[in-house]
Amino acid sequence: MPVVAVVILNFNGEQLLADLLPKVIAFSDSAEVVVADNASTDGSIELLRRRFPTIKRVELDKNYGFAEGYNRALREVEADYFVLLNSDVEVTENWLRPLLTYMEAHPETAACQPKLRSYAQREYFEYAGACGGFIDSLGYPFCRGRILNTLEKDEGQFDSVAEIFWATGACLFIRSADFWAAGGLDARFFAHMEEIDLCWRLKSRGKSIVCVPQSVVYHIGAKTLSAESPFKTFLNFRNNLLMIYKNMPLKRLWWVLPVRCLLDIMAALHLLAQRRPNNAANVLKAWVQFLKQKRNFRPERAENLALTTTQTPVGLLRKSILVEYYFKAHKTFASIGS
Repeated sequence: MPVVAVVILNFNGEQLLADLLPKVIAFSDSAEVVVADNASTDGSIELLRRRFPTIKRVELDKNYGFAEGYNRALREVEADYFVLLNSDVEVTENWLRPLLTYMEAHPETAACQPKLRSYAQREYFEYAGACGGFIDSLGYPFCRGRILNTLEKDEGQFDSVAEIFWATGACLFIRSADFWAAGGLDARFFAHMEEIDLCWRLKSRGKSIVCVPQSVVYHIGAKTLSAESPFKTFLNFRNNLLMIYKNMPLKRLWWVLPVRCLLDIMAALHLLAQRRPNNAANVLKAWVQFLKQKRNFRPERAENLALTTTQTPVGLLRKSILVEYYFKAHKTFASIGS
């Protein structure tokens, strides 16, 4: 029987652990449940010691963020499969079994995810991964069940297993061997889009990534950084640019970056019009930091391109999601096409 480790990275999530960890323990079959703590300053550690004394803890010496926090925690875990599970995810009975069954039957698949529904609106998909992630020609991510900020109601339209481009970091089921072979999560991202970057590396190297919707979990979302946070805006814009630079072939990169620069300036102006000056400033700050840091990512870009076996992996949309959404009013996954 393969060893599965469900690893929850926690930072000041005492109440989330109290509310949601019991279900993870009850519904995770024979998997080992591990809580890694990013030097929380609330009562998380005391809660774990008092209410969950048998759960393995990995206590980190400072807040390393999502990416490096997981890298450090997973080095302390021995398993055939890792499940990177957000502390704000509610699991359901038998949630692990469909994921493990699929992975055992498909050795070519490096990672998968369950169906991700909204904790608050339980009939709707959730923003952070819905029913599997995709990416458009300009590097913008979207999902089956979530196009930009529009969420679809789950009416069974995505109930078949499907190849995707990226699996959500809220609940990422991945072979440990593939995780380490691809280099793990890029610690320089700190948080946001690091799982897409990892999945892009895996896809480019010929690995498969799928959504297994027979497994269902519910995600609260935006518990560490709110959707309005200027820092979150900075991380999303900067990390998206770094991800593109690290993974996109030159024949596309040379024209994508100038187009993205224009679109991101428009995004900053839109945020300014919404009276969110700090968010607007952080879009520009993201570009400044990207241009400063780009040279540091050249070795990884060279390695990624050298190991690439396919430049058009499944899940890469050869269209602009912005054009589809704003000019063609295509706001569902089915309306976009391939």
